[in-house]
Amino acid sequence: MKEKHPPLAALLEQPVSKVLSQEDIKRNIPHRDPFLLVDEVRIIEDGKTCVGIKKVTGKEYFFKGHFPQKPIMPGVLILESISQAFGGAIMDRVNDDGKGLPLFLGIESAKFRGMVVPGDTLQMPVQILRLGKLSRIYAEAYVNGKLCTQAYLTFILGENLHV
Repeated sequence: MKEKHPPLAALLEQPVSKVLSQEDIKRNIPHRDPFLLVDEVRIIEDGKTCVGIKKVTGKEYFFKGHFPQKPIMPGVLILESISQAFGGAIMDRVNDDGKGLPLFLGIESAKFRGMVVPGDTLQMPVQILRLGKLSRIYAEAYVNGKLCTQAYLTFILGENLHV
């Protein structure tokens, strides 16, 4: 599916209505260290737009093998970080009984345009295109104002096995 979406960089400068800490995010999604890949979520417009933040320290487990001589955050983990920011921002809205878990249904038009390395702060603006049992977002990821990743992500609300 070829879609053209306006850039989300302007969301990085928008006023924030609420900030979710990592503890708030952990109440909404089951991810934990070493696989919790988002530090905070800044809600711009509840249920519509947010910005996830991940401070890449270099101590993350994946840098031991990707690549030890030139550590780079894998693109699939950038997409996972975006996914966790989205889930952390919205699961309390769509998960009334606490049994739902957002699961990837599709990743479309993903593009990787720059590297994310230790010391970077990943800013991930997200626009929610559809929210419910089936949800769809368009998201980008920036480092120092430079676009490094963009994609459309689709999720289904699956059953949370409370593992």
